[in-house]
Amino acid sequence: MLSSTLLRSAVIALATLCLVGPGSVREAAAAGAKVHKVEKGHSLWGIAKRYGVTVAALRDKNSLEEGDPIKPGQQLEIPGKNEKSGKSRKRSGSGKEARIKKPGASTQTQKSAKERGINPCNTPDPGYGIYDRWSRAPSMGQMIMPQKGGTSPSGRFDVMFHFHGHEPIRKEWVQVMDGAVLVGIDLGLGSGPYGTAFQSPKAFERLVESVEKAVATKTGKKRARVRHVGLSAWSAGYGAVQEIISQPYGHKLVDTVVLLDGLHSGYSGNTLNETQLKPFIDWTRESVRGKKFLFVSHSSIIPPGYASTTETANFLIQKMGGKARKTTPRGSDPMGLDLISRYSRGNFHVRGYNGNDKMDHCAHIGLYRDVLKVHVKRRWNSPRGYGKK
Repeated sequence: MLSSTLLRSAVIALATLCLVGPGSVREAAAAGAKVHKVEKGHSLWGIAKRYGVTVAALRDKNSLEEGDPIKPGQQLEIPGKNEKSGKSRKRSGSGKEARIKKPGASTQTQKSAKERGINPCNTPDPGYGIYDRWSRAPSMGQMIMPQKGGTSPSGRFDVMFHFHGHEPIRKEWVQVMDGAVLVGIDLGLGSGPYGTAFQSPKAFERLVESVEKAVATKTGKKRARVRHVGLSAWSAGYGAVQEIISQPYGHKLVDTVVLLDGLHSGYSGNTLNETQLKPFIDWTRESVRGKKFLFVSHSSIIPPGYASTTETANFLIQKMGGKARKTTPRGSDPMGLDLISRYSRGNFHVRGYNGNDKMDHCAHIGLYRDVLKVHVKRRWNSPRGYGKK
């Protein structure tokens, strides 16, 4: 049932993106923005003429190169009549010409579960491994911890707080981790409820304290305290991460952030809304310096009215003075994902993938296992946990 909930979440998230993002279609409409759904027989010239804009501006608005085809079902964002082409846009704070492009037409692909060899929105359940079943001990959400162990002699332990999709994330977690605690929190489809839940500076502090109390009760170590703390999120869950790392307590305590196809923002003029992304820009800068850790993945889904995960990821890279490197799909990525770009600098890592469908969105959860294995597990070196014999 929980797997079908994930599938339903992905379907609704894609079908109603205009309602759950930071810059909804309602807001875009209020600002004069339009979205056109391509039908059979439509051409860029005909669409441009219909809305009274130039083909160049239409192509530029949707990151289309000359000769790129459009196809039925594709959604094109219509530029404002006075909006200039991207060739004249400049990078914020820079004299160089630059802009953040939407995913190109070649990235708008879809794969069936048969082609993938698995349905990313309904994966097999490996069980709980060395971990206990979910406990409602935290002040928010639920947690799993090793049946035995998982703490240092003094009671120190590591914990990851994950937002959105706790059950599919658990399936990946138990196949890699063998000591750290996992807390899963689901609050709804949009990023709004996640952000609202942690607007109070005390909300995350109370959550951490409740987990420490639960670990102390289970292990009998009264002075149980967190050691390493991470935040991970899929899809809308980034709203919680945004609030937590923008606050002094959370920013100081947390050392690891993992964002799986879920970082969005609104626009500000011809660029992304930097104010909304500032907590992540600051975190990226510290990760580049090696003080923090940040992994970001993005699909090629194009939401109407606000920035895609491709745009926000590339915006972070650009703010660090870098540029993502194009790659060829390697066929070894989980759940049928096709890697098309990558960037790494210090402890900041970005991976970009083809795909604009619900399965492409769900498949990013499959990246969690590798991120845990390659980065988090080595970074934390958590006290070992064990199952009961």
